[in-house]
This record gives sequence, structure tokens and C-alpha cells, in this order.
Amino acid sequence: MVTKVLQFHDLQDLRDFVHETFCNRYQLQFGAFRMTERVLLRGGKPCGVHFCLHGPRAARFTAIWETDRNQVLFYGSAGERFLKTQLVEAPNLERKAA
Repeated sequence: MVTKVLQFHDLQDLRDFVHETFCNRYQLQFGAFRMTERVLLRGGKPCGVHFCLHGPRAARFTAIWETDRNQVLFYGSAGERFLKTQLVEAPNLERKAA
């Protein structure tokens, strides 16, 4: 499993990174498949974001941004983790959840 260290200035940059990472890994055309996201809550407060790229033939690729550890974990359609990205500075999730 590969680990990267990156910095994002806003949540849209993080979304684009997640989408591009899946497209590059699985040779998908960027923007051809929809990506959904859900804010994860712990004790009523945001603690992360679950991203899901809905790919071809009902395949789903997921990524979880954990705000506690400030890292993004990427998973393939079979549930195997293939990448961990450590964020130097995270975008503000509070604005997204509001």
C-alpha cells in the first residue's frame, strides 16, 4: 500500500483529488461516472467524509477522509485498501456540514 502526503486548500480540491485518484487507478474517464459523498458524524459532530465513485457494471470505489488522523483511505470495489494519503492541512469540514 502506498502512502502520499498532500495539502488541499478547500473541500473541492479534495473531491477532485479523490475522483482523479479513482479514475487513474481504474482507467476511467474523469467525469463519466458520478461520485457521491456523505459527511460522517460522531456524537453529532462531523468527523469525516465518505466518498463513493459509482463506476461501470455497478462497481463502487470508496474513500474515507478521517478528520481525526487527517488522512484519506482509498478502497477498491472488493474492499481492499490501496492507498493512504496523509493531509498536511485539511480543508474546513464545518462549512460543508452546516
